[in-house]
Amino acid sequence: MRRWLRWGWLGLALLSGLVTVEAQQGARRRMAAPAEAPAKTTEGVVDAVQLAKIPGRMRSFVERGRAAGMVTLIAHRGKVIHQQAVGVQDLESKRPVEMGTLFHIASMTKPITALAIMTLVDDGLIALTDPVSRHLPAFAEQKLRVKAAETTPGSSLEEIRPPARAVTIRDLLTHTAGMRGGYPEAQKDLFMKRDLTLAEAVEAFAREPLEAEPGARWGYSNMGIATLGRIVEVVAGKPFEIYLEERVFGPLGMKDSHFFVPAEKAGRIASIYRLEQGRLVRDQRYDWRPEARYAMPEGGLYSTAPDLFRLYQMMLNGGVLEGRRLLSRAAVEVMTRVQTGELKSGFSPGIGFGLGWAVVRNTEGMFRLNSIGTFGHGGLFKTYGFVDPAKQLVGVILMQRLSDDGDLGEEFNAFMAMSAAAIN
Repeated sequence: MRRWLRWGWLGLALLSGLVTVEAQQGARRRMAAPAEAPAKTTEGVVDAVQLAKIPGRMRSFVERGRAAGMVTLIAHRGKVIHQQAVGVQDLESKRPVEMGTLFHIASMTKPITALAIMTLVDDGLIALTDPVSRHLPAFAEQKLRVKAAETTPGSSLEEIRPPARAVTIRDLLTHTAGMRGGYPEAQKDLFMKRDLTLAEAVEAFAREPLEAEPGARWGYSNMGIATLGRIVEVVAGKPFEIYLEERVFGPLGMKDSHFFVPAEKAGRIASIYRLEQGRLVRDQRYDWRPEARYAMPEGGLYSTAPDLFRLYQMMLNGGVLEGRRLLSRAAVEVMTRVQTGELKSGFSPGIGFGLGWAVVRNTEGMFRLNSIGTFGHGGLFKTYGFVDPAKQLVGVILMQRLSDDGDLGEEFNAFMAMSAAAIN
Protein backbone atom coordinates (compact mmCIF):
# COMPACT_ATOMS: atom_id res chain seq x y z
CA MET A 1 0.00 0.00 0.00
CA ARG A 2 2.83 2.45 0.85
CA ARG A 3 4.51 1.69 -2.48
CA TRP A 4 1.22 2.39 -4.29
CA LEU A 5 0.82 5.70 -2.48
CA ARG A 6 4.36 6.81 -3.26
CA TRP A 7 4.05 6.13 -6.98
CA GLY A 8 0.43 7.34 -7.02
CA TRP A 9 1.43 10.80 -5.80
CA LEU A 10 4.38 11.00 -8.14
CA GLY A 11 2.03 10.34 -11.03
CA LEU A 12 -0.46 12.89 -9.76
CA ALA A 13 2.23 15.58 -9.62
CA LEU A 14 3.29 14.82 -13.18
CA LEU A 15 -0.28 14.89 -14.48
CA SER A 16 -1.34 18.04 -12.64
CA GLY A 17 1.76 20.03 -13.51
CA LEU A 18 1.72 21.68 -10.09
CA VAL A 19 5.33 20.88 -9.30
CA THR A 20 8.17 19.11 -11.01
CA VAL A 21 9.28 15.74 -9.70
CA GLU A 22 12.56 17.23 -8.55
CA ALA A 23 10.86 20.13 -6.75
CA GLN A 24 8.31 17.85 -5.14
CA GLN A 25 10.95 15.48 -3.84
CA GLY A 26 13.05 18.38 -2.60
CA ALA A 27 10.07 19.89 -0.80
CA ARG A 28 9.33 16.54 0.82
CA ARG A 29 12.90 16.21 2.04
CA ARG A 30 12.89 19.74 3.43
CA MET A 31 9.45 19.81 4.97
CA ALA A 32 8.55 16.22 5.84
CA ALA A 33 8.28 15.65 9.56
CA PRO A 34 8.06 12.06 10.81
CA ALA A 35 5.03 11.60 13.01
CA GLU A 36 6.83 10.70 16.22
CA ALA A 37 4.45 9.11 18.70
CA PRO A 38 1.31 10.01 16.71
CA ALA A 39 -2.10 10.40 18.25
CA LYS A 40 -4.69 7.65 17.81
CA THR A 41 -5.74 7.76 14.17
CA THR A 42 -8.09 6.26 11.67
CA GLU A 43 -6.68 4.00 8.93
CA GLY A 44 -6.87 6.72 6.31
CA VAL A 45 -5.29 6.60 2.87
CA VAL A 46 -5.09 9.39 0.33
CA ASP A 47 -7.69 9.46 -2.43
CA ALA A 48 -5.69 10.75 -5.40
CA VAL A 49 -8.78 11.54 -7.47
CA GLN A 50 -10.32 13.65 -4.71
CA LEU A 51 -7.03 15.41 -3.98
CA ALA A 52 -6.63 16.32 -7.64
CA LYS A 53 -9.88 18.35 -7.49
CA ILE A 54 -8.49 20.81 -4.95
CA PRO A 55 -6.18 22.89 -7.20
CA GLY A 56 -8.96 23.76 -9.63
CA ARG A 57 -11.36 24.71 -6.87
CA MET A 58 -8.80 26.97 -5.20
CA ARG A 59 -7.89 28.54 -8.55
CA SER A 60 -11.57 29.34 -9.12
CA PHE A 61 -11.59 31.73 -6.16
CA VAL A 62 -8.78 33.75 -7.71
CA GLU A 63 -10.38 33.71 -11.15
CA ARG A 64 -13.65 34.96 -9.65
CA GLY A 65 -11.86 37.88 -8.02
CA ARG A 66 -12.30 36.59 -4.47
CA ALA A 67 -8.55 36.94 -3.89
CA ALA A 68 -5.55 38.38 -5.70
CA GLY A 69 -3.60 35.25 -4.86
CA MET A 70 -3.75 32.20 -2.67
CA VAL A 71 -1.46 29.56 -1.19
CA THR A 72 -2.68 26.17 0.06
CA LEU A 73 -0.83 23.27 1.64
CA ILE A 74 -2.01 19.85 2.83
CA ALA A 75 0.04 17.24 4.67
CA HIS A 76 -0.93 13.70 5.63
CA ARG A 77 1.06 11.65 8.15
CA GLY A 78 3.84 14.22 8.05
CA LYS A 79 4.19 14.30 4.26
CA VAL A 80 3.16 17.24 2.09
CA ILE A 81 0.67 15.87 -0.45
CA HIS A 82 -0.54 19.16 -1.91
CA GLN A 83 0.96 22.63 -2.21
CA GLN A 84 -0.20 25.30 -4.58
CA ALA A 85 0.43 29.01 -5.17
CA VAL A 86 -2.00 30.68 -7.57
CA GLY A 87 -2.54 34.31 -8.58
CA VAL A 88 -0.47 37.34 -7.65
CA GLN A 89 0.68 38.81 -4.35
CA ASP A 90 -0.03 42.31 -5.62
CA LEU A 91 -2.47 43.31 -8.36
CA GLU A 92 -0.45 46.40 -9.31
CA SER A 93 2.96 44.76 -9.75
CA LYS A 94 1.53 41.40 -10.91
CA ARG A 95 4.24 39.60 -8.97
CA PRO A 96 3.15 35.94 -8.76
CA VAL A 97 2.31 34.37 -5.43
CA GLU A 98 4.87 31.73 -4.43
CA MET A 99 5.11 29.22 -1.59
CA GLY A 100 7.59 31.64 -0.01
CA THR A 101 5.22 34.65 -0.16
CA LEU A 102 4.83 36.29 3.25
CA PHE A 103 1.27 36.65 4.56
CA HIS A 104 0.10 38.70 7.52
CA ILE A 105 -1.61 35.83 9.35
CA ALA A 106 -3.27 38.10 11.95
CA SER A 107 -5.10 36.05 14.61
CA MET A 108 -3.45 32.82 13.54
CA THR A 109 -0.74 34.33 15.77
CA LYS A 110 -2.82 33.71 18.90
CA PRO A 111 -2.18 29.95 19.33
CA ILE A 112 1.52 30.62 18.72
CA THR A 113 1.51 33.08 21.63
CA ALA A 114 -0.26 30.39 23.67
CA LEU A 115 2.50 27.97 22.67
CA ALA A 116 5.11 30.41 24.03
CA ILE A 117 3.23 30.52 27.34
CA MET A 118 3.17 26.72 27.51
CA THR A 119 6.96 26.53 27.09
CA LEU A 120 7.18 28.59 30.28
CA VAL A 121 4.73 26.20 31.96
CA ASP A 122 6.90 23.27 30.85
CA ASP A 123 9.92 25.04 32.38
CA GLY A 124 8.13 25.49 35.71
CA LEU A 125 8.35 29.28 35.49
CA ILE A 126 4.60 29.94 35.51
CA ALA A 127 1.40 28.01 36.22
CA LEU A 128 -1.90 28.16 34.36
CA THR A 129 -3.59 29.01 37.66
CA ASP A 130 -1.34 32.00 38.33
CA PRO A 131 -3.17 35.30 38.73
CA VAL A 132 -2.06 37.64 35.97
CA SER A 133 -1.14 40.16 38.68
CA ARG A 134 1.59 37.82 39.95
CA HIS A 135 3.59 38.69 36.85
CA LEU A 136 2.03 42.03 35.87
CA PRO A 137 1.29 44.00 39.09
CA ALA A 138 -0.86 46.59 37.27
CA PHE A 139 -3.59 43.92 37.00
CA ALA A 140 -3.95 43.75 40.79
CA GLU A 141 -6.21 46.80 40.56
CA GLN A 142 -8.32 45.52 37.68
CA LYS A 143 -12.02 46.32 38.01
CA LEU A 144 -15.29 44.92 36.65
CA ARG A 145 -17.95 47.04 34.94
CA VAL A 146 -21.46 45.85 35.81
CA LYS A 147 -24.26 47.39 33.81
CA ALA A 148 -27.56 47.78 35.63
CA ALA A 149 -29.36 46.94 32.38
CA GLU A 150 -28.33 43.31 32.94
CA THR A 151 -30.63 43.17 35.96
CA THR A 152 -32.85 46.21 35.36
CA PRO A 153 -33.95 46.46 31.71
CA GLY A 154 -33.74 49.98 30.32
CA SER A 155 -31.37 51.29 32.96
CA SER A 156 -28.24 53.13 31.80
CA LEU A 157 -26.53 52.97 35.19
CA GLU A 158 -23.37 50.99 35.75
CA GLU A 159 -21.21 50.00 38.69
CA ILE A 160 -17.42 49.66 38.75
CA ARG A 161 -16.23 47.21 41.38
CA PRO A 162 -13.59 44.50 41.94
CA PRO A 163 -14.30 41.14 40.24
CA ALA A 164 -15.21 38.13 42.36
CA ARG A 165 -11.76 36.65 41.68
CA ALA A 166 -8.57 37.57 39.91
CA VAL A 167 -8.01 36.84 36.22
CA THR A 168 -5.66 33.89 35.67
CA ILE A 169 -3.35 32.91 32.84
CA ARG A 170 -5.77 30.10 31.96
CA ASP A 171 -8.60 32.65 31.66
CA LEU A 172 -6.56 34.60 29.11
CA LEU A 173 -5.70 31.47 27.12
CA THR A 174 -9.36 30.39 26.88
CA HIS A 175 -10.81 33.88 26.22
CA THR A 176 -12.82 33.66 29.45
CA ALA A 177 -11.08 36.48 31.36
CA GLY A 178 -13.91 38.95 30.77
CA MET A 179 -11.62 41.38 28.94
CA ARG A 180 -13.16 43.27 26.03
CA GLY A 181 -12.53 42.18 22.47
CA GLY A 182 -11.22 45.40 20.93
CA TYR A 183 -8.74 47.97 22.14
CA PRO A 184 -9.37 50.94 24.45
CA GLU A 185 -10.51 54.12 22.71
CA ALA A 186 -7.10 55.75 23.11
CA GLN A 187 -5.45 52.78 21.36
CA LYS A 188 -8.20 51.97 18.84
CA ASP A 189 -5.78 52.16 15.87
CA LEU A 190 -3.09 50.04 17.52
CA PHE A 191 -3.58 47.10 15.15
CA MET A 192 -2.76 49.27 12.15
CA LYS A 193 -0.24 51.74 13.59
CA ARG A 194 1.68 49.41 15.94
CA ASP A 195 3.11 52.55 17.51
CA LEU A 196 3.39 51.45 21.16
CA THR A 197 5.66 48.95 22.83
CA LEU A 198 4.04 45.81 24.18
CA ALA A 199 4.72 47.02 27.73
CA GLU A 200 3.01 50.37 27.06
CA ALA A 201 -0.02 48.76 25.43
CA VAL A 202 -0.61 46.16 28.14
CA GLU A 203 -0.20 48.77 30.89
CA ALA A 204 -3.16 50.57 29.31
CA PHE A 205 -5.14 47.33 28.95
CA ALA A 206 -4.84 46.69 32.68
CA ARG A 207 -6.79 49.90 33.35
CA GLU A 208 -9.75 48.76 31.22
CA PRO A 209 -12.61 47.34 33.33
CA LEU A 210 -13.63 43.75 32.69
CA GLU A 211 -16.94 43.20 30.91
CA ALA A 212 -17.75 39.93 32.69
CA GLU A 213 -16.66 38.00 35.75
CA PRO A 214 -13.58 35.86 35.05
CA GLY A 215 -14.64 32.41 33.87
CA ALA A 216 -18.30 33.35 33.45
CA ARG A 217 -18.49 33.57 29.68
CA TRP A 218 -16.42 33.29 26.50
CA GLY A 219 -15.42 36.53 24.85
CA TYR A 220 -12.74 36.70 22.17
CA SER A 221 -10.14 39.17 23.41
CA ASN A 222 -7.19 40.71 21.61
CA MET A 223 -6.17 42.48 24.79
CA GLY A 224 -6.13 39.18 26.67
CA ILE A 225 -3.73 37.52 24.23
CA ALA A 226 -1.53 40.64 24.17
CA THR A 227 -1.33 40.36 27.95
CA LEU A 228 -0.02 36.81 27.58
CA GLY A 229 2.73 38.12 25.31
CA ARG A 230 3.74 40.65 27.94
CA ILE A 231 3.87 37.87 30.55
CA VAL A 232 6.30 36.03 28.27
CA GLU A 233 8.49 39.13 28.14
CA VAL A 234 8.52 39.64 31.89
CA VAL A 235 9.11 36.01 32.84
CA ALA A 236 11.66 35.28 30.09
CA GLY A 237 13.44 38.59 30.58
CA LYS A 238 13.60 39.43 26.87
CA PRO A 239 11.35 40.93 24.16
CA PHE A 240 8.44 38.74 23.14
CA GLU A 241 9.52 38.48 19.50
CA ILE A 242 13.08 37.51 20.49
CA TYR A 243 11.78 34.77 22.78
CA LEU A 244 9.62 33.36 19.97
CA GLU A 245 12.56 33.39 17.58
CA GLU A 246 14.87 31.64 20.03
CA ARG A 247 12.43 29.16 21.54
CA VAL A 248 10.00 28.41 18.69
CA PHE A 249 10.85 29.69 15.21
CA GLY A 250 14.56 28.90 15.29
CA PRO A 251 14.23 25.34 16.64
CA LEU A 252 11.40 24.58 14.20
CA GLY A 253 13.28 25.94 11.19
CA MET A 254 10.64 28.62 10.57
CA LYS A 255 12.99 30.95 8.73
CA ASP A 256 10.29 33.20 7.27
CA SER A 257 8.19 33.93 10.38
CA HIS A 258 8.59 37.46 11.73
CA PHE A 259 6.74 39.98 13.88
CA PHE A 260 8.95 42.66 12.35
CA VAL A 261 9.69 41.69 8.75
CA PRO A 262 13.29 42.53 7.74
CA ALA A 263 13.54 45.13 4.99
CA GLU A 264 15.20 42.64 2.63
CA LYS A 265 12.06 40.46 2.78
CA ALA A 266 9.49 43.26 2.44
CA GLY A 267 9.13 42.66 -1.30
CA ARG A 268 7.72 39.19 -0.56
CA ILE A 269 4.77 40.49 1.50
CA ALA A 270 1.34 39.98 -0.11
CA SER A 271 -0.84 43.10 -0.32
CA ILE A 272 -4.13 43.20 1.56
CA TYR A 273 -7.41 43.87 -0.26
CA ARG A 274 -11.06 44.40 0.49
CA LEU A 275 -14.07 43.72 -1.71
CA GLU A 276 -15.97 46.80 -2.86
CA GLN A 277 -18.95 46.17 -5.16
CA GLY A 278 -17.42 42.88 -6.22
CA ARG A 279 -14.01 44.38 -6.97
CA LEU A 280 -10.74 43.98 -5.05
CA VAL A 281 -9.41 47.28 -3.71
CA ARG A 282 -6.07 47.50 -1.93
CA ASP A 283 -6.32 48.46 1.75
CA GLN A 284 -3.13 50.35 2.58
CA ARG A 285 -4.08 50.80 6.23
CA TYR A 286 -2.55 47.40 6.91
CA ASP A 287 0.64 47.79 4.87
CA TRP A 288 3.99 46.69 6.30
CA ARG A 289 5.33 49.31 8.68
CA PRO A 290 9.12 49.30 9.00
CA GLU A 291 8.85 51.69 11.97
CA ALA A 292 6.49 49.39 13.95
CA ARG A 293 7.21 48.99 17.68
CA TYR A 294 4.33 46.74 18.78
CA ALA A 295 5.01 43.02 18.34
CA MET A 296 1.27 42.32 18.59
CA PRO A 297 1.08 38.81 20.15
CA GLU A 298 -2.61 38.76 19.26
CA GLY A 299 -2.16 39.22 15.52
CA GLY A 300 1.18 40.58 14.34
CA LEU A 301 2.95 37.62 12.77
CA TYR A 302 3.94 37.32 9.11
CA SER A 303 4.62 33.80 7.90
CA THR A 304 4.49 31.32 5.02
CA ALA A 305 2.59 28.08 4.45
CA PRO A 306 5.74 25.90 4.71
CA ASP A 307 6.70 27.54 8.03
CA LEU A 308 3.22 27.10 9.48
CA PHE A 309 3.17 23.48 8.36
CA ARG A 310 6.25 22.81 10.48
CA LEU A 311 4.62 24.29 13.59
CA TYR A 312 1.33 22.45 13.04
CA GLN A 313 3.12 19.17 12.37
CA MET A 314 5.00 19.60 15.65
CA MET A 315 1.64 19.95 17.42
CA LEU A 316 0.29 16.88 15.62
CA ASN A 317 3.39 14.93 16.67
CA GLY A 318 2.74 15.70 20.33
CA GLY A 319 5.38 18.43 20.64
CA VAL A 320 8.18 16.94 18.52
CA LEU A 321 9.49 17.76 15.04
CA GLU A 322 12.25 15.83 13.33
CA GLY A 323 13.43 14.31 16.57
CA ARG A 324 13.58 17.59 18.49
CA ARG A 325 11.10 18.21 21.30
CA LEU A 326 9.73 21.73 21.52
CA LEU A 327 6.80 21.17 23.86
CA SER A 328 5.81 18.40 26.24
CA ARG A 329 3.11 15.97 25.18
CA ALA A 330 1.15 16.99 28.29
CA ALA A 331 1.24 20.65 27.19
CA VAL A 332 0.01 19.78 23.68
CA GLU A 333 -2.81 17.68 25.10
CA VAL A 334 -4.06 20.38 27.45
CA MET A 335 -3.81 23.06 24.72
CA THR A 336 -5.87 21.07 22.23
CA ARG A 337 -8.56 19.78 24.61
CA VAL A 338 -11.78 21.80 25.04
CA GLN A 339 -11.39 23.92 28.17
CA THR A 340 -14.55 26.01 27.90
CA GLY A 341 -17.07 23.31 28.83
CA GLU A 342 -20.57 24.14 27.67
CA LEU A 343 -19.94 27.87 27.28
CA LYS A 344 -20.91 29.19 23.86
CA SER A 345 -17.52 29.78 22.28
CA GLY A 346 -15.83 30.20 18.93
CA PHE A 347 -17.20 31.53 15.65
CA SER A 348 -18.43 28.30 14.04
CA PRO A 349 -21.01 25.68 15.08
CA GLY A 350 -19.81 22.92 17.39
CA ILE A 351 -16.61 24.69 18.44
CA GLY A 352 -15.07 24.96 21.89
CA PHE A 353 -11.79 26.50 22.94
CA GLY A 354 -8.66 24.94 24.30
CA LEU A 355 -5.63 27.03 25.26
CA GLY A 356 -5.26 29.35 22.28
CA TRP A 357 -6.86 26.90 19.81
CA ALA A 358 -10.42 26.52 18.57
CA VAL A 359 -11.40 22.83 18.89
CA VAL A 360 -14.18 20.80 17.22
CA ARG A 361 -16.11 19.47 20.21
CA ASN A 362 -19.19 17.74 18.79
CA THR A 363 -20.76 16.48 15.57
CA GLU A 364 -22.18 19.92 14.78
CA GLY A 365 -18.59 21.08 14.32
CA MET A 366 -17.95 18.42 11.67
CA PHE A 367 -19.75 20.39 8.93
CA ARG A 368 -16.43 20.73 7.10
CA LEU A 369 -15.78 16.99 7.48
CA ASN A 370 -13.17 17.57 10.20
CA SER A 371 -13.02 14.98 12.96
CA ILE A 372 -13.99 15.74 16.53
CA GLY A 373 -10.81 16.98 18.19
CA THR A 374 -9.62 18.93 15.14
CA PHE A 375 -7.99 22.18 16.26
CA GLY A 376 -7.05 25.32 14.39
CA HIS A 377 -7.37 29.09 14.08
CA GLY A 378 -8.12 31.71 11.45
CA GLY A 379 -7.03 35.28 10.83
CA LEU A 380 -8.66 38.58 9.87
CA PHE A 381 -7.22 38.63 6.36
CA LYS A 382 -8.63 35.25 5.30
CA THR A 383 -5.97 32.89 6.57
CA TYR A 384 -6.60 29.57 8.31
CA GLY A 385 -4.73 26.54 9.57
CA PHE A 386 -6.00 23.31 11.10
CA VAL A 387 -4.79 19.99 12.47
CA ASP A 388 -7.00 16.87 12.38
CA PRO A 389 -5.30 14.29 14.65
CA ALA A 390 -7.74 11.48 13.77
CA LYS A 391 -6.91 11.79 10.07
CA GLN A 392 -3.25 12.78 10.69
CA LEU A 393 -4.02 15.79 8.52
CA VAL A 394 -2.61 19.33 8.45
CA GLY A 395 -4.04 22.09 6.26
CA VAL A 396 -3.06 25.72 5.62
CA ILE A 397 -4.86 28.26 3.41
CA LEU A 398 -3.51 31.80 3.02
CA MET A 399 -4.90 34.81 1.17
CA GLN A 400 -5.09 38.52 2.02
CA ARG A 401 -8.58 39.97 1.95
CA LEU A 402 -10.70 41.67 4.55
CA SER A 403 -14.13 40.07 4.81
CA ASP A 404 -17.10 39.75 7.08
CA ASP A 405 -17.63 35.98 6.74
CA GLY A 406 -14.82 35.11 9.13
CA ASP A 407 -14.35 31.42 9.88
CA LEU A 408 -17.36 30.53 7.73
CA GLY A 409 -15.90 31.85 4.47
CA GLU A 410 -16.59 29.73 1.41
CA GLU A 411 -12.86 29.42 0.70
CA PHE A 412 -12.25 27.91 4.15
CA ASN A 413 -15.27 25.64 3.92
CA ALA A 414 -14.25 24.31 0.51
CA PHE A 415 -10.58 23.84 1.38
CA MET A 416 -11.16 22.08 4.70
CA ALA A 417 -13.95 19.83 3.43
CA MET A 418 -12.06 18.83 0.29
CA SER A 419 -8.89 18.17 2.31
CA ALA A 420 -10.76 15.93 4.73
CA ALA A 421 -12.59 14.16 1.88
CA ALA A 422 -9.23 13.24 0.34
CA ILE A 423 -8.42 10.98 3.31
CA ASN A 424 -10.40 7.72 3.31
